[in-house]
Amino acid sequence: MRFLERSKVDRELTYSDVFLVPSFSDISSRMDVDLRSPDLVGTNIPVVVANMTAISGRRMAETVARRGGLAVFPQDLESEALSDMVSAVKSADTVLDTAITLTPHDNVNTARAMIHKRSHGAVIVVDETGRPIGIFTEGDQEGADPFTQLSEVMSEDPIVISSRLDPESMFEELGDRRVQLAPVVDDAGLLVGAITRPGALRAILYRPITDPGGRLQVAAAVGISGDVASRAAELLEMGVDVVVVDTAHGHQARMLEALKEVRSVVDDRPVVAGNVVTAGAVADLIDAGADIVKVGVGPGAMCTTRMMTGVGRPQFSAVVECAEAARSLGRHVWADGGVRDPRDVALALAAGASTVMVGSWFAGTHESAAPTLLDVGGKAYKENYGMASRQAVKRRTTKETAYRRALKAMFEEGISEGRMYLNPEAPGVEDLIDRITAGVRSSFTYAGARTIDEFHERAVVGIQSSAGFSEGRPLHDGW
Repeated sequence: MRFLERSKVDRELTYSDVFLVPSFSDISSRMDVDLRSPDLVGTNIPVVVANMTAISGRRMAETVARRGGLAVFPQDLESEALSDMVSAVKSADTVLDTAITLTPHDNVNTARAMIHKRSHGAVIVVDETGRPIGIFTEGDQEGADPFTQLSEVMSEDPIVISSRLDPESMFEELGDRRVQLAPVVDDAGLLVGAITRPGALRAILYRPITDPGGRLQVAAAVGISGDVASRAAELLEMGVDVVVVDTAHGHQARMLEALKEVRSVVDDRPVVAGNVVTAGAVADLIDAGADIVKVGVGPGAMCTTRMMTGVGRPQFSAVVECAEAARSLGRHVWADGGVRDPRDVALALAAGASTVMVGSWFAGTHESAAPTLLDVGGKAYKENYGMASRQAVKRRTTKETAYRRALKAMFEEGISEGRMYLNPEAPGVEDLIDRITAGVRSSFTYAGARTIDEFHERAVVGIQSSAGFSEGRPLHDGW
């Protein structure tokens, strides 16, 4: 990356302060672009879901992994719950969406509580053997008593699709049968998943990120307190593919000690550590065993660290410096926080990041871990909170004494609750991934780059005023 000749770099820069300059390109199609990350994790799209409790759960992990990204499970999960989540992701189909299933004897109220857990917006009703016998959608609940059994309101004898078909054939079959969703069954007629037309199309466009056994990959975070090595070993035993050593202030003695402890038990799987914002910190973490360093202090939408402490650094400048340091040592950085539009992802990659971590941007989707709630006007939303907030601290300290819990609660640095409304035009995380990858692919073609490394090498960046940034915004934010 280089700055435009007329640009005078005399201050720290955020993503809003900069823009990409088009260069000569011989790329005729956005599909000629390869979005695989050059780091040791090697995601197929440059997207990692941050380890936030309200966001990164089982549904998020399996959905994002199918599209080539990676989700990091939070560090405050109990071992049994985390093991169940990892197992669920590992057993999930790499093409088909996991179906929401109920029996014909379950009632409408139960179905309503579950229907928003997936973007396809349907419950598959199965018999005692596991064969699909009906479909219940939001439209079927209109006027129905909450305690009405599904057998009375479901659409019976649903069209089913064979699991033997490839995604393109499934897409054509759905179109020919004029349905948007269908249960997918095996040769015995048993339900194995669900497929939609958008899902089939995405299965063609995206490559899932899988482990050597062909199962979806998942990451999990550990803190720097307690027996970190034992916790990391436990994660490996569960089948976690990437271990993330995570703390708000990554450039400290205890982080370096914890990182060395984790590295001693992790064999050939990648270790990620952070968060930091300087080249010196990157070098120290890599020396302690990190393969990838997370960059970002204070840019998160739910983080109040900068306002509470004055600590942090504008994210674009932080990524530029840290990525240069990491690449000089044969390693990479993840840009963690501060992304709110596809342009920010492209700018982070131009700055040298190998991929971008996304948190609150994904909070208002069907797949985020928080339950779907309705406001007084009937609009669906999810609750989101920062990982240094009172709510997050309370979850992490449940086993400590009342005194220790109260003491730690006094030092919260995050928003405890924020409503993230589901966008009717993009209510699923896959809808946002589509927007991100479409924008980034276009950015690559403007720069004449086919890979992330080539994009970083060729990118030309200019500095703009706030008026310049505003000029580039559409009239309506709901684009």
